[in-house]
Amino acid sequence: MGGKIFAVLIVIIALASAVPIMNHTFLGASVTLPEDISTHGKAIDDQLSVTMKEAGISFLAAQLVLGLFVWQFANRKGATKTFPGGATAMVIVAFLFVGAEVLALGMVGSKAWGMVYFKPAASDALPVQAQAGQFAFYFRYPGPDGKFGQIHPDKIDEGNSNFFGLDPENDIPARDDITAGELVVPVGKEVNLMMHAKDVGHSFYVRELRIQQDFVPGLDLSVHFTATKIGKYEIVCTQLCGLGHYNMKSYLNVMSQEDFDKWLKSQSN
Repeated sequence: MGGKIFAVLIVIIALASAVPIMNHTFLGASVTLPEDISTHGKAIDDQLSVTMKEAGISFLAAQLVLGLFVWQFANRKGATKTFPGGATAMVIVAFLFVGAEVLALGMVGSKAWGMVYFKPAASDALPVQAQAGQFAFYFRYPGPDGKFGQIHPDKIDEGNSNFFGLDPENDIPARDDITAGELVVPVGKEVNLMMHAKDVGHSFYVRELRIQQDFVPGLDLSVHFTATKIGKYEIVCTQLCGLGHYNMKSYLNVMSQEDFDKWLKSQSN
C-alpha cells in the first residue's frame, strides 16, 4: 500500500469515527444518558460532555497530524524526519500537553465534584446509614429521638435481623432505630448517606443519581444528594466482592414527603 493512500485512510477512519461520537450514536442507534433525578446530575452530565468533546477533538487532531506526516514523507527513499530536539523533547511536549489538558478538565469538573464531596450536607438533611456486606445493602434511620444507636460488630446477627449489631437492651437510642433493605427517601429532601462496609470493599451505584461511591472497610464515608423525581431505582454494587457479587443489589425508593412519613411510621410500629 502506498504511503499516501495510507495517509488518506487514516484521515477517513478518524473522521468516520468522530461522526457517531459527536452524534451520540452506536451502530445506528441513538445513545443517551440514563435519566437524571438529582440536583447535581446536570453539572456532572455537562462535565462528561465537555470531557468527551475535548478528548475527541484531541484524538482527531492527533490523527490528522499523523496523516499529514505520512502524506508528506511517504515514498521518499532515505528521507528521515525527527521531532525538533529529539525524543526527549517530544516526551516533554506530550507530557505538558496532556498535563495541561487534565488540569483544565479537573478545574472545570471541580465544581461538580465538590457539590457531592466537598460541600457538607445541610444541617436539616435526612441522616441515613448505609451498610454493605456480602452480599446485601441495609439502611438505618434514626427513630423519633433523632439519634442512632451505637454499632456493636460482635452483636451483628443476620439470622435475627440485627444487621447493624444494635444493643437495644442497654442502648436507649438504638431502641427506635429503623432498619430497611431498601433506601427510602422523600423527594426534594437532601439525604446525608453515611456509609460503611461490614467485610470487604463494595460500592454504592445509582446511575440516575450520578453517584458511584466505594465502601472502604475501616473507613466511614458519606455522600449527600437530593432526589428530584418519585420512582424506584436500582442500587448495585460495582466492586467485585465475592461469588455473590452479581446479585448484590437493592433499590432507591423516592416517595412524596407524605408517603415517606407514612412509611417511616409503619416501620417504627
